[in-house]
Amino acid sequence: MSTLLHWNSASSSSFTSRNHFPHPHLPPIKPLPRFSPRNAVRCKLIEPLKFDNGRAATNQGADMLIGGSGTAIPSFLVSPNARVQDLVNKNDTRLRIFSGTANPPLAQEIACYLGLELGKIKIKRFADGEIYVQLQESVRGCDVFLVQPTCPPANENLMELLIMIDACRRASAKNITAVIPYFGYARADRKTQGRESIAAKLVANLITEAGANRVLACDLHSGQSMGYFDIPVDHVYGQPVILDYLASKTICSDDLVVVSPDVGGVARARAFAKKLSDAPLAIVDKRRHGHNVAEVMNLIGDVKGKVAVMVDDMIDTAGTISKGAALLHQEGAREVYACSTHAVFSPPAIERLSSGLFQEVIITNTIPVAEQNYFPQLTVLSVANLLGETVWRVHDDCSGGIEPYSSLGID
Repeated sequence: MSTLLHWNSASSSSFTSRNHFPHPHLPPIKPLPRFSPRNAVRCKLIEPLKFDNGRAATNQGADMLIGGSGTAIPSFLVSPNARVQDLVNKNDTRLRIFSGTANPPLAQEIACYLGLELGKIKIKRFADGEIYVQLQESVRGCDVFLVQPTCPPANENLMELLIMIDACRRASAKNITAVIPYFGYARADRKTQGRESIAAKLVANLITEAGANRVLACDLHSGQSMGYFDIPVDHVYGQPVILDYLASKTICSDDLVVVSPDVGGVARARAFAKKLSDAPLAIVDKRRHGHNVAEVMNLIGDVKGKVAVMVDDMIDTAGTISKGAALLHQEGAREVYACSTHAVFSPPAIERLSSGLFQEVIITNTIPVAEQNYFPQLTVLSVANLLGETVWRVHDDCSGGIEPYSSLGID
């Protein structure tokens, strides 16, 4: 049996002191203090503690991985970085994390990874539906990160994010970063017919004009959405979290095939397959007759007797991925796994996903999953530590230094 994933995350750096070649007529330059905050912070990932599903294991070792085997994900992505926590606690008071109402548990996990408490913020809605936001602590001169996915209800959560950004700007925050694990309206990124709007660009303009200095997003629906922003965008991929989880399963690489549920996701599936021992690729050809309606036509590639891993950025109504899974079973696939970063889960997604077509449905917590939407085949992985590490690197300006962003798969 061969493992699925081959990681090569080790990195090394070498440094040469300026005193190594002293000038004969100049006094030697005194070295900086060995443990100064700027020298100590190197953003180097350390060996993790064992955590399940991105959460700290209890003293009793309770299984916290929904629908899974309880095996901890073997990477830094699911354990807090002790050195980052120590440095943030002792040497930095300018980093603040605030959460909107869209996904407080994820924001809490990010803050926990950084060794911080969530900032105090008051968010309420008036009787007429208007949103009121007030920061309950000073952020003057601080580096503020606002965690708020624009998931359903998209309009409510988007407006709340804009008002949070405005509140921070008027409170004299030095930098405001909108952490948007799920970017709503990302699918409206181009005109497919005449007289259509490009809502993704409009939303990008709104976030920029509200006062955000930077955006941190996870698995945008299309890469060109980054170009809609007139401010820097850090694009984080959720693939490492899912890949590490799949690597913990003892599936023979010779039996594996990665499947793109549509032609538009081929590039994403190909990149995924290359990291799964360069697995073969198959493509489901579908023809869409309307919004949220998909019809599967045929399959490109061989899946007979193989374990098929379907990869997509999001699952909305699950029409595309469920019809694709049915086609894969017809073509002789032994098992079908569904992997997606964003679980939108609009009705009737739960009925389709729990119908027995999938061996396992693997998602992340960029969007909170309602308790009534859990089903036995569902596995939820946390991206909190991935986002937390990115937040720290953005805050510490170490993107071009010892540990480049590429080690986190960031654009």
